[in-house]
Formats: sequence, C-alpha cells, structure tokens
Amino acid sequence: MTTLDPQVPASAGTQGADIVGVGIGDGPGPDVMAAATLDGNNVMSSDGEHVGKISDIMLDVRGGRIAYAVLSTGGFLGIGDTLHAIPWSALTLDTDDKCFVIDASADQIKNAPGFDKDNWPSMADMQWGTAVHEYYKRPPYWAATRDVVKERRLDTDL
Repeated sequence: MTTLDPQVPASAGTQGADIVGVGIGDGPGPDVMAAATLDGNNVMSSDGEHVGKISDIMLDVRGGRIAYAVLSTGGFLGIGDTLHAIPWSALTLDTDDKCFVIDASADQIKNAPGFDKDNWPSMADMQWGTAVHEYYKRPPYWAATRDVVKERRLDTDL
C-alpha cells in the first residue's frame, strides 16, 4: 500500500495532518493539495472554538516536508494579530466543514508561545522547534520522518 491509499489512515506511519469528512470534490485534494488553497482556512480548537486562520504553510525545503502551519489569531484585518507555529501533525483537515481542527483547546492556543509578523523566530532552530512540538505534544517533524526517508532510500536502492 502507498501513503496515498485511501485504506491507510493519514496518520499511519507519517507525521502529516489527518483528514476527516467525505468532502472530496473535482481536481486535486484532499490528499494532495496546493498549499495556497489552504491559506486562510479557519482553524477550530478541539473544544469547538474558532481560534484563527492559517496564514502560511512553512516548508522544510532541504527535507522536503511540511514543517509548520502558521496560525493567525486575534487582531483585526491582520493588525495586532499573533502568529503561532503549529506542528502539521497537530492538525486535522475537516473536508465537510472546510476547516482545520487543532488538537488543542482554545485556552492552550491562547497561552501558546507566539510571535508577530515583524519578529519571526528562526524556524530552522532545532531547540525552538523542539519546544514548539513539545508544547503540542508531538514528535518533531524532522525526527518523525527520518525513518520514513531512510526507508524510501532503501526501497530505491533495490
């Protein structure tokens, strides 16, 4: 089975976002989508509150992985909002409600470490990234996918 096999749960052996719902339309998605189509998607907390919108999806360019989704909370028309790096694996794409659900309560998001649009952290800093992943109780994306990448290399060497 491949990772795109609909019989394999999205979380089986990967650190990607889970997908729920039956909302499958024409064209790409929901398994493979353009990152730009996810920008601006609403994000709901695990306790059902609207906590913000996806403002960016950050890629680990060298590793070929999604590193984080950036959640924009509060503010008005982008002024005074707080940004939060969210591990991709902490999100579930709900195709029925056309939103993401984060595996954290609204209070956890409110109290999460954040930053503003003019003072981004160094997202390649492993110490910073480890702290973010620990806050959301997720293994760091670079550690979680290391075995998958090694496995793929072995498969191609055969």
